[in-house]
Amino acid sequence: MPEAKEDSPATTNRTAVERKSDRELVVTRTFNAPAHIVFEAWSKPELFKLWWIPKSVGMSLVSCEMDVRTGGTYRLVFSHPDFDQPMAFFGTYREVTPNRRLVWTNEDSDQGAVTTVTFEENAGKTLVTFHELYPTEAALDEALAGSAEALPEQFAQLDELLASRS
Repeated sequence: MPEAKEDSPATTNRTAVERKSDRELVVTRTFNAPAHIVFEAWSKPELFKLWWIPKSVGMSLVSCEMDVRTGGTYRLVFSHPDFDQPMAFFGTYREVTPNRRLVWTNEDSDQGAVTTVTFEENAGKTLVTFHELYPTEAALDEALAGSAEALPEQFAQLDELLASRS
């Protein structure tokens, strides 16, 4: 997959989206913020809900419950004007290492990925690696045709949030 291009000429960091295997997707981006600030944006519901939904899709996050600890759970409920019912996405945090690593399951279907996000700080900037391992090649194909396309926009929104917090 080619590197995503963002609209802002001031943006120097790019989001790279790469299919690593038949079942793996890896997205990377460096953020101009220390790891603890970036980690907070992934682990505090009041911050997470500010950037997770791409503005272009017209959805809203009506509920964001996150118990970010090993063994904790999350539940995100989205609504869209074209949907009759809200959609829920939920799972369990398998591993939480503050400021370094998050691993969670996506249990809303039997085709859900295991997501691992790592935070590597260097000179006040943080490389975020978002890795998803799907149970089947078809599940990854479906994700690439849908939600995975939104990741560059989501990461650009995270970049904006972090800039406002630094």
